Formats: sequence, C-alpha cells, structure tokens
Amino acid sequence: MGLRIAAAAEAVSLVVLLVNLVTLHLRPVTQLAGPLHGCAYLAVIALTVASTRAGRGRLLALVPGVGGALVLRFLARTERASPTGGRGIASPPRSRHIR
Repeated sequence: MGLRIAAAAEAVSLVVLLVNLVTLHLRPVTQLAGPLHGCAYLAVIALTVASTRAGRGRLLALVPGVGGALVLRFLARTERASPTGGRGIASPPRSRHIR
C-alpha cells in the first residue's frame, strides 16, 4: 500500500513540475513540488528494497519519475508467476513427522 502511494506521489509531482516548467514556471510551485518529488522518489526506493529481494525490481526503482510504477508492475507480474508471492523469499519447507 505504501509503495502505491509513494509511486503515485512520485508520478504526480513529476507531472506538476513538468507542467510548471513549460507554462508559467512559478517558483512557489517548484519549491513545493520539488522536495515532494524527491521524497517520493527516495520512498519508492526504500519501500522497494524493503519489499523485494529481486535485483531487477530494485533497479527499476532507480528510474526517476516512473520507477514506482515500473516496480508495481514488476511485483504484480512476479506475484502471478511465483509461488513465493513475488518477494523472492521461499517459504520454509513443511516437515512431515510420522507418529
């Protein structure tokens, strides 16, 4: 859930920054959206590292602006294809005790 919020904040803040850049270029908008975008970007990276062991997923998080969306897509694909639930962590084998 947190990764979805961070990915959305990253994408929305990037759009706000780009629209501001090509239109009025208002300094207050830049001063607000810039740090928000930076924090969201760092949150996406931290949450990705915390939620997956997959190297590819962690690398996708480093893509500025769309890394969060790419990681969410990657995790959705690996959850469908993997019996470990996409986390890269296998569940411990069940022991069978004969009594």
